[in-house]
Amino acid sequence: MDMRASAGLFRLLGDEVRLRILRLLAAEALNVTELTGIVGIAQSGVSRHLGLLRDAGLVTEERSGGYTWFRLNPSLREPQSPLWSLLSTQFAGAADPALAADDAKLQEVLRLRKESFAEHGAADETRQLVPGRSWPAWARATAYLLPHVDVVDIGCGDGYLTIEAARWARRVVAIDRSAEMLARGRALAKRRKVTNITWKRGEIEQLPLDDHSVDIAILSQALHHAEDPARAIAEAARVLRPGGRLLVLDLRQHDQDWVRTTLGDRWLGFKDADLERLLIDAGFERVVVRVGARKVGDPFTVLVAGGTLPSKDTGKRK
Repeated sequence: MDMRASAGLFRLLGDEVRLRILRLLAAEALNVTELTGIVGIAQSGVSRHLGLLRDAGLVTEERSGGYTWFRLNPSLREPQSPLWSLLSTQFAGAADPALAADDAKLQEVLRLRKESFAEHGAADETRQLVPGRSWPAWARATAYLLPHVDVVDIGCGDGYLTIEAARWARRVVAIDRSAEMLARGRALAKRRKVTNITWKRGEIEQLPLDDHSVDIAILSQALHHAEDPARAIAEAARVLRPGGRLLVLDLRQHDQDWVRTTLGDRWLGFKDADLERLLIDAGFERVVVRVGARKVGDPFTVLVAGGTLPSKDTGKRK
């Protein structure tokens, strides 16, 4: 036994982040960007850890599809390798909340892969190669069926949904509390030459818009950041014209408490019935709450909720 080499190996494994990376790579091959999103440190730090693990022979790398993929060295899983037996036993018995968060983020990474252009379609055993089939393209195509209306994107973040809405809307008002997010959205719109968007800084519970000024209000993954979700829904109702529609995309109630500190979430999603009640109490009719996206093993389920305000004619009839 080379004691110096063994000491170096155990010093290498005496780092929490490197152990987390090894555990993740034992479950799935990942690239640097995906690992950065999961472990929550700078990309340069992830690259440094991967380099050390690769040089020690613990992980391998290969280029494919324009990315460099890292995975656990298959030789570690061989019966004559006691190291992985020790590590896997430790991983299996660990009750660290950080590991539960890693698992949830890994599932989100895998979900995003499935929804990408390269991974769409049915299960592997039945998937057909259909050149040009694209869920984003289909979503954009259906947008041409929508009316030419005024839209507000409440809690717009980086502005990706805002820009998609601007493809079919007459105008879009994008509102976010973060000046940094708004700057990113403006820059993205400029690169894509989109000019029918107005960017405004404001809180989702106090929108910087006049009453009855838009036709459609969108709250996409923003409601769980609100201090008062009921007030946020009421504000959406206030700025909508009679007959206006609200679309909410948010998470079903879950138990992933790490999102509070990591992502700033105030609410761990919503129960279906509670989300329905929020819309009804704000005056919306024909309220629908349905599952928008769900994957086995993923702790996050996306709910899609919608409702319509009464029109002026309806109000007169009442």
